[in-house]
Amino acid sequence: MADDSFELYDLKVEVVAPPGAKIWCSAQVGDWFELRGENLFLPPGQGFSIYSLAAVLPLLAAKQRVTDANDWMSTDAEVACPDPNCPSRLRITRLGARRFRHSETTAVQKPD
Repeated sequence: MADDSFELYDLKVEVVAPPGAKIWCSAQVGDWFELRGENLFLPPGQGFSIYSLAAVLPLLAAKQRVTDANDWMSTDAEVACPDPNCPSRLRITRLGARRFRHSETTAVQKPD
């Protein structure tokens, strides 16, 4: 069987803000979650705003993939809080790469 593997980065998304900034959403500086494959992991007892999650979610699948060094997806790593009055940002950091197999992630067969 031919190699049907591919890599995705694990990601960490962390709340950052200027020192002393008043944060209006429910976040605290340092709140975080990790994306490993398709699964989100939060530290025990920590929540995460669905509005903040909605702001960052569309970018995560692209940030998981290898991108050209000149692509903005490779360099831009912070997403503004969706509350226009909140100075916090969500910083996306690529962690180590994880290998997956096409045959284990979908029922769709690869074309010949």
